[in-house]
This record gives sequence, structure tokens and C-alpha cells, in this order.
Amino acid sequence: MLEISLEELAEYNGKEGKPVYVAFDGKVYDVSGSTLWKTGTHMRRHRSGVDLTVDIGGAPHGPEVFDQFPQVGVLKAKDGGKGGFFEPLFKRYPMLRRHPHPMTVHFPLVFMLSAPFFTLLYLATGVASFETTAFHCLAAGTIFNPIVMFTGFLSWWVNYMGKILRPVIIKMIFSFIMTIISIILLSWRVMAPDIVTSLRMASLIYLLLIISLSPMVIIIGWHGAKLTFPIEKE
Repeated sequence: MLEISLEELAEYNGKEGKPVYVAFDGKVYDVSGSTLWKTGTHMRRHRSGVDLTVDIGGAPHGPEVFDQFPQVGVLKAKDGGKGGFFEPLFKRYPMLRRHPHPMTVHFPLVFMLSAPFFTLLYLATGVASFETTAFHCLAAGTIFNPIVMFTGFLSWWVNYMGKILRPVIIKMIFSFIMTIISIILLSWRVMAPDIVTSLRMASLIYLLLIISLSPMVIIIGWHGAKLTFPIEKE
């Protein structure tokens, strides 16, 4: 039976008249006949042209659903894969292949949203504890950012085979910018603890920078969501 690599499988995504293929447990199926796969995306979540062996564990149905579709080939064995020296670890603990980034990404996002929120709340109320909370959130977000960027890069390299994807590139660019700005802000706040409590010209620049974290978080989160839940054309 025809052997299909992951790279070749990715070409069968239902676009430009191509059939819709998915893989499960080493077998490749043609699901073009399913109305739930007609757009190349299943339930606004699962892409075609990929190995769904792990994803099926979170589906409301079991693998028997593939019995109704023709098998067109087998998945070619990976020669080490993109996981490199991490591959043995992934085989022993499969959850490490996909879960670390979705699990950790929420921390810096919420902290980076909270930092400007509590800063503005302090300016509106004058309650000093709000500014202290903003400082703590900024510190936590700055610490978590590099960790999440590493898990994101690893997830992209292993699960997307390092393929150039617009949402991934946008996430990388804005994550890098946000990390640099957060480091600058945190260092500034440590060296000048009264930068917000004693307003001056420099305070305006600090406030503009910390407020800029919010749209960056939204951009990063939006494009991350597009990878998990692709937008379909109605």
C-alpha cells in the first residue's frame, strides 16, 4: 500500500480540488466524502492533512469512525522526526508533544493584560496596592514569556514541522517585541519605583509602553486561537 509521509499528507487538505486525507494510528484515510470535512477542517478545529492519532482522544467519538472511510495508504515511519533528541521523551510521555505550550501560554497572557489593567486602576482610584499588583503581574509575565516562547517554538517545530505559517510568524514577532518591552518596563519600575506614583514626563512614556502590552496580547492570542480553531468561510 502507498506510503505517505507527513509532508506529503499535508498536501491533501481539500484545497484547489485536492482530496481530504487524515491519518490515524499509522493509516491514511480519505475523508473527502464526509460533509463534516468538506471545508478541509472538521468541527472548526481539526485540520486535514495531519496525523489525528493524538487528537482522537479528545473527540466525542472513538476511532471506529474511520471504518466508514477508505484507507488510501499508510503513514511513512518518521526517521527521527522533527523532535530530534526529544523524540524518545515524546514517545514515553506523548502529552509533552502538544500540551506544554497550550498549558503555559495562558500565564504570560493574563499577566500582561493585568499589568496595564491594574496600572490604570491605580490611576483611576489612587489605591497604592493596585500599582503594586501591576508591578507583580509585570514581573510574573516577564518571567513566563521566555518559557512560553520556548514551548511555542518547540511545538511549532515538532507538530507543524517548522512550516512557515502566517499566524506562527506573527505570534513570534509580537512575542519577541512584548518580551523586550516587558523587560524594559520591569527594569524601569525596579530602578524608579515611583515612576507611576509620582507623575512626570517619563511617566507618560512608561504608561504608553505598559498599555501597549494589551493589544500585543490580543494579537498573539487571536492568532494562536486561529491555529487551534481555524476560521472557516461560511
